[in-house]
Amino acid sequence: MSVTHDARIQVRSAASTAQRQAARGWPDINNPAAWIVGAILLIMPLIANGFFLIEIFATTLILGTIALSLMFLAGYGGMVSLMQLTIAGFAAYMVAVFGVSANTNISLGWPWWLAVPMALMLATIFGTLGGALAVRTEGIYTIMITLAIGAAFYYFTNQNWAIFNGHTGINTVSTPHFWGVDWRWDIPFYYVVLAVAALCYFAVDYISRAPFGLALQGVRDNPRRMAALGFNVNAHRIAAYAVASFIAGLAGVLQVWNYRQISPGSVSVGACIDVLIIAVVGGITRPIGPYIGALVFVLLRTFALDFLVRIGLDGNRFRLLIGLGFLAIVFWSSDGVIGLWQRWRQSQGRQADRPGGGHHG
Repeated sequence: MSVTHDARIQVRSAASTAQRQAARGWPDINNPAAWIVGAILLIMPLIANGFFLIEIFATTLILGTIALSLMFLAGYGGMVSLMQLTIAGFAAYMVAVFGVSANTNISLGWPWWLAVPMALMLATIFGTLGGALAVRTEGIYTIMITLAIGAAFYYFTNQNWAIFNGHTGINTVSTPHFWGVDWRWDIPFYYVVLAVAALCYFAVDYISRAPFGLALQGVRDNPRRMAALGFNVNAHRIAAYAVASFIAGLAGVLQVWNYRQISPGSVSVGACIDVLIIAVVGGITRPIGPYIGALVFVLLRTFALDFLVRIGLDGNRFRLLIGLGFLAIVFWSSDGVIGLWQRWRQSQGRQADRPGGGHHG
């Protein structure tokens, strides 16, 4: 009787373990704060004007998605890539080259539903090839080779006139029109950006819990042991670059639709470093971190200039505030804003557990 009972317990425990492992592949949807943030984002067009809707929130989501691709590589793969904005800019250029723009001598005039898949495919290939070079290095050398790729692409676009139109870039890029809707109008475009950002966020969160993501994290922690277990370390790293490149390419398509133009200034070395700042400020260990960092960056970039002018300083020094904020956050927390939030919650929990702390856990 006891043997049968023990067998049933083992079967039930095995089944529950399998269910837990299957459930790990899906994001946690039981967090009330996530539902509140999601509801606010959905009703944002009702409470924000066109400026805040596009210049603040849509821009935050686009930059956050680019930084999300960096977070995926650095947080789960241990590879800090500074060419993610370059990949996004490459996708944006490809949309302008294959699509419709005011530069009729350059653009091929394809409809958007052909130009966008082509741009995403080429951007993914471009990022994967760059990743294949970067995975042969480690640490600071990975940062330098990806930065070199970004710098080379910037100077190439700045000097090439036949394809990229030199330093003036490609202007008046056409945006999608279908179902009787101009999808570059403020509200439709905001929901397109929100949908893409949400899909990328949930995709990264799912991959991090899936077998590939767990293997990638194992490669990050101990590549020699993973290789001894039979895993192809370089193949996992290159595959991670392919996933990150596709995410960055999606953000690049949205970026060129947002501004309707693309120029070398959009893929400069300084802009590449800004993406790293965004990811580090928000937190590089969780997918939500890049979006938090992007919101902080966009708010400072938008309003710091006016603030400096009001207190009698040169408005062009707004990057000084961004740098000081970056140093302060990194000094107090190695995991950005998310790390600060976790430390605050832990301190509140310890105070609550003390005698007379309000309630007992």
